[in-house]
Amino acid sequence: MMQPEEEKELVKTIVKVSRYTIYITLIAVACMAITIVSLFNNGSGTTASPKANEGAATTSVTAPSSPLAAAGTTPRAIPADAWKAPDESTIPAGKAGDMIRYGKELLVHTSQYFGPQGSVAHITNGMNCQNCHLAGGTKLFGNDYAGFIASYPKMSGRSGKVEPASERIAECFERSLAGKVPDTSKKEIQSILAYMKWIGKDVKKGQKLFGSATEKLAFMDGAADPIKGKAVFTMKCQSCHGNNGEGMLAADKKSYTNPPLWGKHSYNDGAGMYRLTNLAGFVKNNMPFGATYESPQLTDEEAWNVAAFINTQPRPHKDQHNDWKDLKKKPIDFPFGPYADAFSEKQHKLGPFKPIKDAQKELTVKKS
Repeated sequence: MMQPEEEKELVKTIVKVSRYTIYITLIAVACMAITIVSLFNNGSGTTASPKANEGAATTSVTAPSSPLAAAGTTPRAIPADAWKAPDESTIPAGKAGDMIRYGKELLVHTSQYFGPQGSVAHITNGMNCQNCHLAGGTKLFGNDYAGFIASYPKMSGRSGKVEPASERIAECFERSLAGKVPDTSKKEIQSILAYMKWIGKDVKKGQKLFGSATEKLAFMDGAADPIKGKAVFTMKCQSCHGNNGEGMLAADKKSYTNPPLWGKHSYNDGAGMYRLTNLAGFVKNNMPFGATYESPQLTDEEAWNVAAFINTQPRPHKDQHNDWKDLKKKPIDFPFGPYADAFSEKQHKLGPFKPIKDAQKELTVKKS
């Protein structure tokens, strides 16, 4: 017969074993439940192979950052024979090469030399030529310089006279950089010309180039909408260009990492970017950051609307009363009258542009 102390120890042992048994049973039940649920989920709907599930997981992670999925745009291809910038290793040695390199430096870091704190002169707004002529003027549909030199000298519809390339560069200082005209005989402008000549050394006069200037987007049926454009700006542009389009200053405070889109340091209303067809085509192929012709991140409508929003914001004004004396040659999106047609300044600025284009064609036919 067991002693009382032995009975107590036996009871304790039985209790412990019972507890462990309960714990193990509960864990086993939980594991079985999880297994059953997993099998049920995998078996429901369509059956997918491990690779298919792996792909689905990848899609769910990457889809939010995929610009094509987000914007509903279509990938496009650049023709195999499209113009490509010459390799910089082909820049000649000696003084000629030094001028070419200096010319590129001036275009890429214009504000360092001509900005408010420039080392050569203080005559521009702090933007760089490269802000509008991307990758040193070598990016397709990014206002490249491929055919620039080959097209000059030429008659300017704006000024009504034959201009050399140097004068066109000077106009950019006055309009896109909202500054003063530089001395075109000096080393700086001559170096810029040397770089542009090297960039377009294989381009012939009159040669049609894929990707030159900016893409001409199909006209919308109605006018571009600045209100809708503001929503696009807030979602797609504000993080780089600032809440008020003021841009992002570089650490040295002399230039911009991301340029201002309006305000006193942005391009003035005489610049090419102030024309909506130019800005919309530029935005479509280059913005937001990372967008290209092959993989745009905005629909055409979004590009038109955000361009309308940007160009309805305040910016420096340039007197242009002497521009486009021949009204029949005035661009359809030039936002300042008078015009050869009966359309308003507002329609010339925001569209719809097709009726203006059609009227312009009729005027041309009558003239001929």
